Amino acid sequence: MARLFGTDGVRGLANDELTPELALRLASAAAVVFEAGSASEASGRPRAVVGRDPRASGEMLEAAVCAGLAATGVDAIRVGVVPTPAVAFLTADYRADFGVMISASHNPMPDNGIKFFSDGGHKLDDAVEDRIEAAMADDDFARPIGAAVGRVVDASDAGDRYRAHLAAAIGHRLDGLTVVVDCAHGAAFELAPQAYADAGADVIAIHAEPDGLNINEDCGSTHMDKLRAAVLEHGADLGLAHDGDADRCLAVDSTGQVVDGDAIMAILATALRSRDRLRDNVLVATVMSNLGLHIAMREAGITLRTTAVGDRYVLEELRRGNYSLGGEQSGHIVVPGSGTTGDGILTGLLLMEQMAVTGDRIADLAGIMTVLPQELINVRVADKHAVAQSQIVKQAVTDAEAELGDHGRVLLRPSGTEQLVRVMVEAGSADTARVVARRIVDVVEAAGS
Repeated sequence: MARLFGTDGVRGLANDELTPELALRLASAAAVVFEAGSASEASGRPRAVVGRDPRASGEMLEAAVCAGLAATGVDAIRVGVVPTPAVAFLTADYRADFGVMISASHNPMPDNGIKFFSDGGHKLDDAVEDRIEAAMADDDFARPIGAAVGRVVDASDAGDRYRAHLAAAIGHRLDGLTVVVDCAHGAAFELAPQAYADAGADVIAIHAEPDGLNINEDCGSTHMDKLRAAVLEHGADLGLAHDGDADRCLAVDSTGQVVDGDAIMAILATALRSRDRLRDNVLVATVMSNLGLHIAMREAGITLRTTAVGDRYVLEELRRGNYSLGGEQSGHIVVPGSGTTGDGILTGLLLMEQMAVTGDRIADLAGIMTVLPQELINVRVADKHAVAQSQIVKQAVTDAEAELGDHGRVLLRPSGTEQLVRVMVEAGSADTARVVARRIVDVVEAAGS
């Protein structure tokens, strides 16, 4: 049987794969696993923070999650439509035993998902997720009755608490900066424009009218053309794009050029290092980060530590080394000193703060790194692991790496979700990257046939 939890919680087509019944069982199982937490002094019961993005199915799944918690004797603190990092923060700020976020992030509207945070607002490791999954198979848990049944309460100050947290994360006003923010009709539709305006920026919000059905629809961090156009139309200093649950942030400079997660990390890492706040001069990123980031960080005297793909692995490495900054090319940026998970709004604030402190345009700041041309090809095979480990494929990769030398690299890995082998080549020119990638793909196809 396939593992229920994926790389970021449980996701699926809402009301088909991810049903209310499954959501209720997941919540009850999580309550059983986290039962050892401290009970609220006021109620004598454990507490869990529950948030969601604006998807229509989130209303249904929120009700199911709250029912599952209450049935297990846990009070549900319902914080409504808020970003995923807000749930992580509020779990710690309310001193709850755990948190639940209902969102499928950047996925299309019909999908939804459920992810959990432990006390303190930390993502779960595989072992805890496995315990929750195992607990789902056991319906014989204690069912409280009477006053011991959990209650569902609406938090009236959740947004204010999160905004105050964001405001405390920067030390310089953003007056004079004009920013266009694409809210993806998602969870940040109110909080992102408010947070940027609180800090002094002039804010133009687009795609900030969620109706439950339009989340991520041709907008947000996965569809940035409209943001680029809006930046040019308004003559803004920059644009910021969030995804549906606002744990990502990508940027656009004043000329409409995209500034991706690698460039944002380069800007923030060098800023922290200049203030002697980059612990051990280490930046953590995944193997998918562009070679240009590796080169730029080496020239800046910063060590780049790489992890497997997925922000959870970045988080694990950050916690292991107590490092100050990490993230992904996709715009998940983690600053442990200000949050326990990727936070798109926080990233936008820190990026604009560096613009305000230096007086530089974002294009000038991003110029610290040069993006090397990249070719990524997905190859469908019968057995992705066997192909990736075959000697003929390994030799093709070794030969390509020798050919590219210090001016390129090869990354070949099995997909985490499909029977695909992903072939990525970076080189000094787009033509070289394409030719080398095609040569490796031919070998992979032959090995997989």
